[in-house]
Amino acid sequence: MSATATPLDRSFARRIDQVVDRAIEERRIVGTVILVARRGELLYGRAAGLADRESNKPMQQDAIFRLASVTKPIVATAALALVEAGVLGLADPVTKFIPEFRPKLADGSEPVLTIGHLLTHTAGLDYGFRQPAGGPYQRAGISDGLDQPGLSMAENLSRIASVPLSFPPGAGWSYSVAMDVLGEAMARATGETLPDLADRLIARPLDMSDTAFTVRDRARLVTPYADGPSGAVAMGEHHLVPFGDGAISFTPGRTDDAASFASGGTGMNGTAGDVLRLLEALRLGGAPVIHPETVALMTLDAIPGLETTMPGWGWGLGFSVLRDPIAASTPQTAGTWRWGGVYGHSWFVDPTLDLTVVALTNTAIAGMTGAFPDALRDAIYGRQA
Repeated sequence: MSATATPLDRSFARRIDQVVDRAIEERRIVGTVILVARRGELLYGRAAGLADRESNKPMQQDAIFRLASVTKPIVATAALALVEAGVLGLADPVTKFIPEFRPKLADGSEPVLTIGHLLTHTAGLDYGFRQPAGGPYQRAGISDGLDQPGLSMAENLSRIASVPLSFPPGAGWSYSVAMDVLGEAMARATGETLPDLADRLIARPLDMSDTAFTVRDRARLVTPYADGPSGAVAMGEHHLVPFGDGAISFTPGRTDDAASFASGGTGMNGTAGDVLRLLEALRLGGAPVIHPETVALMTLDAIPGLETTMPGWGWGLGFSVLRDPIAASTPQTAGTWRWGGVYGHSWFVDPTLDLTVVALTNTAIAGMTGAFPDALRDAIYGRQA
């Protein structure tokens, strides 16, 4: 690979269009909304493909997506607002807020699990989809927050705590259901529901009017699709998508079930424009939701000395942080923060270049990882194969 010196040159929009058009023509994704901003100016905004292929409904820029893990930076920011208010502390034990949540290590000992461990995914918890088929989370019936409509938080917490921790808290990194546990701790600490907290602390101050744990306008909710052997296929009522050694379990109708627990890791819905508002607020120092010093803490690598499953990437307080662009094989600048969502999303902020990119699609998993988001990133930076 080679790279040009300057991202966002005159032809970057044409390169993005080519990447998007090719992915749609090859049926790798069905539809997408992509926003690229630099120094607060929207330089590229496009809705492409279809929101619903079966009815030939075009994608619109105000389309609402099931956000999956794009939920995490929203809930993490809300949690840090509570830290600023003195309601939570990063060193607070989780049992201070959820006394019954006491997962143990394999030897039967009970370690101290803190709010900071949850935010940094160093708690020793896991996601079921990251384990091989028939793994301990699957055997315990643990939901990753994407399926099992009607499952309560109390029941899922009980199931999570029944499985031994993978390592002592702080001793390793494992992407996990930690944000679901954090969301419940936030609710217990304040006496408010997590949906109300996310709305009060983040969505309303930033005018993220379409972002919520419920869908505020069903007419704009996109139809979800998934990778298939010959291209994207419509998700069924319950859909398994192979991922690594396991599979991600989707039940799209979960978002309509009021009895489903509010997943702090995967449960929100929203638009690309709303996500851009949050990321731009953080890039500019956090106002009006958190203070600049909190953003600085949030966007630093919080786990030095620990390895993630992503070469060259560490983890901050809510998303990954780029340590080494060469090890990560990316043109992004060291200090870039990014993440995505398994329903088919990716986003990143390169603060050195004042660059913010949001790409939401309605296609799992191709919209989140692999050829499409990599080619999109490279098109923005002018990197050619």
